[in-house]
Amino acid sequence: MIIRPRHQSHFKLLLSNKGSVLKQIRGRLLLVTLLSVAVTLAGGWLYHYKVTLSFTPFLLMGLPLAIFLGFRNSVGYDRFWEGRNQWGELLIVCRNLARQALSLPADVDQTQARAQIYRLLAFVHALKDHLRGDGPTDLSALLPAGELAAVEAAPNRPNKVLLFTAKSFAALSHQGKVAPDLMARIDDQVTRLSYILGGCERIKTTPIPYSYLLLLHRTVFVYCLLLPFGLVDSVGYLTPLLVLVLAYTFFGLDALGDEIEDPFDADPNDLPLDAISRNIEVNLRSLLDETELPPQLEPKDQVLL
Repeated sequence: MIIRPRHQSHFKLLLSNKGSVLKQIRGRLLLVTLLSVAVTLAGGWLYHYKVTLSFTPFLLMGLPLAIFLGFRNSVGYDRFWEGRNQWGELLIVCRNLARQALSLPADVDQTQARAQIYRLLAFVHALKDHLRGDGPTDLSALLPAGELAAVEAAPNRPNKVLLFTAKSFAALSHQGKVAPDLMARIDDQVTRLSYILGGCERIKTTPIPYSYLLLLHRTVFVYCLLLPFGLVDSVGYLTPLLVLVLAYTFFGLDALGDEIEDPFDADPNDLPLDAISRNIEVNLRSLLDETELPPQLEPKDQVLL
């Protein structure tokens, strides 16, 4: 996630390339700009034929195209915001379960409570790896050896950690250390973790329909390729500049929708799962009165991962 300086000037923002989609679209921008230069120098002639296009078709085509691009980006941002809501709820649920582990059982066993809270930390890190497709985080400091082996062998590591978390709380109920009504509340929180896992998997594995993206990509590309033929007779040598600005807008909106469609990647504009995971870890370890807490992650070159 890009962390913009609070008092950054508008001029610096105008020239900033951090988080910009320019890198993804520069090839297409170069192509349409070179084409517009060639069309301008040729005066709109293509071999022995004069290509005459009024700007009316571009107005009729550009309006619905802009609406569809806006709708596409709204859908992408909805997925981004839903992913952020899921991880915000993850923080709340982990705090609730940690508090319950430390307060609800009769004669709280601090060692057992610590093991339960460490399982929650293991779930958080396993979920992050599961969504990003990164190499698995070493969970050996968070899980007992037997559970660790089972988790590492599981195809869905966070789901397996969730099972051991539920079993550890259920064992307290079976031992009579947690009353049935209190156990029901604890199980509700564990169930919410399962919903969070499923919600994140839904966002990760459900792409925007391919046929919709294909139509949008093609239409934007054709629109930008035809622009110089519609502008050359009215603006003359300003055609390449206007085409560059319009193409940047349309190609940029198209690329931005692609970038925020999956909020769990490690791109600069995606969710900072590393920082959120670290924040959850600090919160839970502080409940255990641990003094050597890991530091909160800070942005590097304005990017918080």
